[in-house]
Amino acid sequence: MAPKFGTSGLRGLVVELTADLVADHVRAFIAACDTGSGICLGWDLRPSSPEIARAVRDAVVGEGLTLIDCGAVATPALALAAQKRGAAAIMITGSHIPADRNGLKFYSKTGEITKDDETAIKAALGRAPGDGGGAVEQDTSVGADFVARYVGACGPAALQGKRIGLYSHSAVGRDLMAEIFAKLGADVVELGRSDSFIPVDTEAVDPETRAQVAAWVKEHALDALVSTDGDSDRPLLADEKGQIVPGDIMGQITSQALAADCVVTPISSNSGVSQKGFATVALTRIGSPYVIAGMEVATGKVVGYEANGGYLLGFEAEGPTGPLTPLKTRDCVLPLVIALIAAGKAPLSARVAQEPPVVTVADRLQEVPQEASQPFVAALAQDAAARAAFLGALGVGEVGLDLTDGVRMTLAEGGVVHIRPSGNAPELRLYVEGTDATGARALLTQGLDLLKAQLTVTGTLSK
Repeated sequence: MAPKFGTSGLRGLVVELTADLVADHVRAFIAACDTGSGICLGWDLRPSSPEIARAVRDAVVGEGLTLIDCGAVATPALALAAQKRGAAAIMITGSHIPADRNGLKFYSKTGEITKDDETAIKAALGRAPGDGGGAVEQDTSVGADFVARYVGACGPAALQGKRIGLYSHSAVGRDLMAEIFAKLGADVVELGRSDSFIPVDTEAVDPETRAQVAAWVKEHALDALVSTDGDSDRPLLADEKGQIVPGDIMGQITSQALAADCVVTPISSNSGVSQKGFATVALTRIGSPYVIAGMEVATGKVVGYEANGGYLLGFEAEGPTGPLTPLKTRDCVLPLVIALIAAGKAPLSARVAQEPPVVTVADRLQEVPQEASQPFVAALAQDAAARAAFLGALGVGEVGLDLTDGVRMTLAEGGVVHIRPSGNAPELRLYVEGTDATGARALLTQGLDLLKAQLTVTGTLSK
């Protein structure tokens, strides 16, 4: 796919993310956004990330700014470092997508860029390079500050007595996560470390990963297993039975534990949040920029989260042993830690079972270009007969429709089927909501098969 902005910044094939294209976007970012005291730079563990980082560094220095080199580091740790410095930030990452793709995620001095910022950056493309004169600094405290955030707020005995597996694979934050959980008192068992990049989607966990997680939990007698995606801003959590805890359920538990009174979350999140007693629940389009925009206009103790589990803290909350400063970007550590603390001495599955009886599952078809997925979904949105035919093939019917982001169909039989093109990857995503896990997952599987068949007929997918 040609490099383009999506819900998480610039993304594209590595071969198309040339040094000139990267530098052009960096110069446009500097021209369009407030960079404060400089630009903090971090990157994930994809093979292409260090080279792209060099192109970013050269462009920043060429514009006369200070480049703060933070190294290979988790995205929320980089965001926290920039926030403390009053600086901007650029993270080199493709998040959960395969290693043949990568991207740039931008933070202005005030935090993650908005859709308005994105428009301004696009308008500023094509600028001539500057005359140089910038400087490069090293910041080796980023990881330690990130660890201290959670240890200070939760205390060294927060997870005492818990045996926690860490599926570290190729996540850039794996060592920080191991340190955090150990310093919170957990017995940490590292599993699956890899020198090769492994794309892990915490929202659509593939069957092979689910099976491996369940096997590890059983083999090592774990109380829970934790993991994250490539740039470590989206969490993955499994209970003592090896069952994956959905990211939006983690969000519900964390928001209650932190005593939030306003929750901002995308429309794809579990609708059980509306039964939790929060003063306000605001639903947005899918993507952290939309969640942040919703948080900006909300009042009270505001938090945000996504179905992928990424958690955004909009107020100074109180942890068990100290304060948690606001951090309005996806964070994987906070929902993992707080959900485990909220379980107390009981099994994690028991705490999850206390949530409203609404089940959400999601998966996606990969290698579906947006040029094909967007017209396909737009056609469904405009054609009631096409929607009826699609749902009829699944044995269900429509009684409600929401076009906030994609096509979200409320079913006569209860539940939801929601189809949406990804905003930052060549994927078509399917979300299903129901009252029981077995039925929801069966409908998800049938829906994916039907989508694949229809896209194959149109030539979008190969047989």
